[in-house]
Amino acid sequence: MNHLLHRRSFLQRSVTGLSSIALASLLKDDGLLASESPIRPLIDPARPYAPRAPHFAPKAKQVLMIFCSGALSHVDTWDYKPDLFKRHDTPMPGAGGLITFQGEQGNLIKPIRDFKPRGQSGKMISDLLPNIAELADDMCFIHSMTAKSNTHGPAENQMGTGYILDGFPSCGAWVTYALGSENQNLPAFVAIPDPRGVPQIGPRHWGSAFLPAAFQGTSFNAQKPIPNLARPGSISESTERATRDFLRRMNDKHLEQYPGDSDLAARISAYELAARMQLAAAEISDLSSESKATQDLYGVNDTNANKAGFAKNCIMARRLIESGVRFVQLFNGSYAMGEGVGNWDGHKKIHDQYAVHAPILDQPCAALIKDLKARGLFRDTLIVFVTEFGRMPTFQKGANGRDHNPKGFTVWLAGAGVKPAYSHGATDEFGYQAVDRVTTIYELHATMLHLLGLDHERLSFYNNGIERKLTDVHGRVIRDILA
Repeated sequence: MNHLLHRRSFLQRSVTGLSSIALASLLKDDGLLASESPIRPLIDPARPYAPRAPHFAPKAKQVLMIFCSGALSHVDTWDYKPDLFKRHDTPMPGAGGLITFQGEQGNLIKPIRDFKPRGQSGKMISDLLPNIAELADDMCFIHSMTAKSNTHGPAENQMGTGYILDGFPSCGAWVTYALGSENQNLPAFVAIPDPRGVPQIGPRHWGSAFLPAAFQGTSFNAQKPIPNLARPGSISESTERATRDFLRRMNDKHLEQYPGDSDLAARISAYELAARMQLAAAEISDLSSESKATQDLYGVNDTNANKAGFAKNCIMARRLIESGVRFVQLFNGSYAMGEGVGNWDGHKKIHDQYAVHAPILDQPCAALIKDLKARGLFRDTLIVFVTEFGRMPTFQKGANGRDHNPKGFTVWLAGAGVKPAYSHGATDEFGYQAVDRVTTIYELHATMLHLLGLDHERLSFYNNGIERKLTDVHGRVIRDILA
């Protein structure tokens, strides 16, 4: 202990301590030190969807996430690369014998559709999705997105949950866990599968994992509305009401005995929500009240059954947003039909496959965005258009399609809080890999939470000894794209 009382030792230790304090302050200012305590919202198990205050003033109150299953090709849609036209059917420089997900690559191949300038901004977008392209002036493009996996399942996991591994909550579950919902008669989080089926990881896109079970998404679409909502004709309204009152008393008594049972509380809440949804959900699913002009705008009566089905899903998405549902996840494409058959996984015959898929997506999706804007819902709604990764600028050797490419691809946002007619980052001259302002899915999620008024570094749930977060320990808000 004597050395601690020595003047020289005391001064040395004092200087070291002051230096440590200064370093900690600098690290905090640079966002490299998590010095603030986690934020875990207080949840009443009996009212899990009750609205909760954000951490700071939000720009957006709701999210519409549009997910294109199978990996929509960025080089054939949003990411204009003149060198692909100039060097068509020639080897990619420095990539001799390049091996990707399905094997060896062939030559560079120009986009399957021509590009042209759109809107007042002059943004170059292809003719593959002409109706969506008309909305370029409303879009905020991120051209430098990257993913951690070149396999559909793990990449879908990352885009949907922040992690390539299974077992983590979806971003919609995180949002509803943090904020609840403004509408107590509808689910806080709704997933709308494509008419052709679900994406590869299916319900994990809308699962709650270790978050309280109440925050998992409710899955239904225009073709398969929520079942068993209607009261059987043999049961009178007064009998049903008396039964509900009795069940509520029994449930409350059981909860008093087991107050920590979140699964039970979630189940009770789900049943009570189902009762309230008997009217509200039926109204959301009934599209007959939509005008003929609106139905024609979306393409509800198209002779292409898949397009008409997706159009109905898009109208349902708008109605859910209009009703105050916090998070709506709309899927385009289904994995179960096989590689490229019902989704954007264009390995073998991308030109023929995309000619099938593009019309299904284009008109209904464009109509949804136009309709949200016309109804004033852009003010509070953040639209996030994503896919699990991009595709190669080359064709696969011996095939007429593009392989998986997580090294650089495009997502775009629109609506509340983001700059319209703006492009962030870039891939190289061929669209192969991100080279300017390289962006990650962590950063996309961090930005989404930020626009909702949530601190992605502090929003947390304690699980198995770890403070779990949507963005784990990664990511920063992409401030360049904020309005």
